[in-house]
Amino acid sequence: MDIRVDRGRCIGAGMCALTAPAVFDQDEDEGLVVLLDPRPSRDHHAAVRRATGTCPAAALTLGGPGPSTTA
Repeated sequence: MDIRVDRGRCIGAGMCALTAPAVFDQDEDEGLVVLLDPRPSRDHHAAVRRATGTCPAAALTLGGPGPSTTA
């Protein structure tokens, strides 16, 4: 699973951290998304897909099976 995080688009809504807390968090300063696990296990893939779909700023995107991320 390839998770891409665009902190420039993030508005700090926190839906990602609420939906997939093992994979996403928010930073202390601005409340922006932090990718905790760029290569989550299959157990977390469904939650990551939900988090991506519920992000109001479209700051999260999914690709193929690679580990790439953007900060």
